[in-house]
Amino acid sequence: MNRRYEALLVLNAQGKEDTVREIIERLESEFQKEGAQIEQVQKMDKRHFSYVAGALDSGYYVNFVFNADPALVAKLRAKFKLDPEVYRQSYERLPEKKEKPAKKVAKGR
Repeated sequence: MNRRYEALLVLNAQGKEDTVREIIERLESEFQKEGAQIEQVQKMDKRHFSYVAGALDSGYYVNFVFNADPALVAKLRAKFKLDPEVYRQSYERLPEKKEKPAKKVAKGR
C-alpha cells in the first residue's frame, strides 16, 4: 500500500552552483526509477546552516513530496547516502490527502 511522504534533501553543490537544476532533475528521476510517484518538488534555494558540523557551511534545500511503498523509503535513504551530492536527508510520513466532499446544493422553497 502506497503512502505519502516528504523528503527534505540538502545538496552539496559547493563549486557546482550552476548545475543545481541538473542535480535536482537527476534526483527526481532517481525517485521515479525506484517506483515513487512525485507529487511536488519544491526548490528552496541555498541556506547557511545555523550549526556547522562538517565541512560545509551551507547547502541547497529541496523538498520532494511523493507516494511510495514504505519499504522504498529505506531503499532511497540507503541509495542517497552513497550519493556525494546529497549532504543530508530527512523523510517524514504525511497524512493522506482527503478528497473534499461535494457541497450539497440547498433547494429553494
